[in-house]
Amino acid sequence: MNHILTKRVSLIELFYDLVYVYMISRATSLIHHLHHGVISPVTFIIFALVIIVFINSWMIQTVFTNRYGTSSWTNVIFSFIDMGIVLYMSNAFTATFDHHLAIFFLAAGLLSLTLCIQYIIVYAQATKKYDKDIARAFALILAVRTITLLIGGIFPNKIGTIIALIGILFSWIGPAFTGKYTRQHPIIFSHLLERLTALIILMFGETIVGIANYFTQSNLSIYSILIFISVVSLFFTYIVEFDHMINEEQTKETGNLLIYLHYFILFGISLVTVSLNFINEESAQPIFAVTCLFIGLVLFYIGLWIANYYNKIVVNKTIIIAFSLTTLVGYLICFSWHVFPIFAIVTALVTLLNAIYLTSYMIKHSNN
Repeated sequence: MNHILTKRVSLIELFYDLVYVYMISRATSLIHHLHHGVISPVTFIIFALVIIVFINSWMIQTVFTNRYGTSSWTNVIFSFIDMGIVLYMSNAFTATFDHHLAIFFLAAGLLSLTLCIQYIIVYAQATKKYDKDIARAFALILAVRTITLLIGGIFPNKIGTIIALIGILFSWIGPAFTGKYTRQHPIIFSHLLERLTALIILMFGETIVGIANYFTQSNLSIYSILIFISVVSLFFTYIVEFDHMINEEQTKETGNLLIYLHYFILFGISLVTVSLNFINEESAQPIFAVTCLFIGLVLFYIGLWIANYYNKIVVNKTIIIAFSLTTLVGYLICFSWHVFPIFAIVTALVTLLNAIYLTSYMIKHSNN
């Protein structure tokens, strides 16, 4: 029988997350502004780019801490340095491809360099071959990202930007191909799950901030309650999956699937957050707003569906079909009658029904 390793999330890790509260707010603000009633494609691209850089850095740091993190002064100092860099990066981008993006690339390159140095230190200190292999693989990935981002920052032209983007995509996808090394030193699954759950809570925190305008003296109405029900239902659905249905006692896991499925959830929550404001804005095109909202819901539910791989209570096709039908019917209703009251009512019903479906299924199979 495999021994299940556990690891406590340290206060330094939680403190480190605080800078990501600000980062999430700044990144999400990119898609809060409409141009002719929609979000411009360029803004969407920059938003996705910024989120990938930040979250990929967070993921790499989290996996490093999971495998090799200690309470040493070296790790603590690196955490504080990275926090400072992330704070600066959070103010180093705008919604356009301008000189600010070059500054962002330079700062991101510096963050990649600090992460790379940490893996180089592990490589120098490691006594086991698989640890050296892991450290070398991640150091290489981060070195490529560092070089390409610095090129993008130093040469703020089309070619430099393309090189930086290639480096970002390489470092985003690269860890997925390190499995032959990382399986030899698996992650501590419960620790990684707890860290990812904390990140999602931060994302939902931004959602709560985003809907706060519905709860002012002048705006409070039944629709405010319905919007709040939608957010609560999504959060409760996440809790049911990742706190009750998932099997935390995983062994020999690289954590790659758990990490990548959370990108669907992260982008889904981000779209839901801004769309819940758009659906009540006169300047927003209604069909665009509701389409963004339901794309966000679909991405969120796709992430939950992929997580079924880790479940101790495996979701059957009935639940998947139920989620698909309620979401599709909800979108078609909103698409046909695109007015705010319909948006608020239907969104609340869709998210609440899906939360009830999953909760009922979990309770029934837990009892069995």
